[in-house]
Amino acid sequence: MDILNSNLFEIGLLMEQGGIVLWSILLVSVVMWVLIIERYYFVYFVYPKQVEYYIDAWQHRSDRRSWCSQQIRSGMIAHSRYELQRHIVPIKTLTGVLPMLGLLGTVYGMIQTFDVMTVFGTGNTRGMASGISIALITTMGGLMTALSGMYFITQLQQQVSRRVDNLAAALRRY
Repeated sequence: MDILNSNLFEIGLLMEQGGIVLWSILLVSVVMWVLIIERYYFVYFVYPKQVEYYIDAWQHRSDRRSWCSQQIRSGMIAHSRYELQRHIVPIKTLTGVLPMLGLLGTVYGMIQTFDVMTVFGTGNTRGMASGISIALITTMGGLMTALSGMYFITQLQQQVSRRVDNLAAALRRY
């Protein structure tokens, strides 16, 4: 229990050192992760039921060869792609915003460092270290969350492509 309290204290101290920019990074990354988790839930639990519905609807069509039927099939595939790609663009956007927030924190921390240098000169190393700490912590936070987001968004895009191709192949078989 002491380890948990110690770790929570260190996280709180880190967030305090990072300032408002690190809290912004945390907020944006939480939103990004909620969207990523929702997409994985959709891909693995909701989408398979939709595929069954599409295949069942296609199998129960008496005419599958006419131009009109082929357009209906194309519409099913397009709707499937649309459903799978929902929230992909916002996730990509948030992934792109996170390094920019880290850069904003870097600039903010360096401004604080220069303010300390302006008032006290180079003699106040504690004041300068505080600004540099803000700069480094926010940069690290922005980059780490963005990298994790980039990994999972790439995974999701591959899943979307694979699953749409599988649906198209399944509908061609019947």
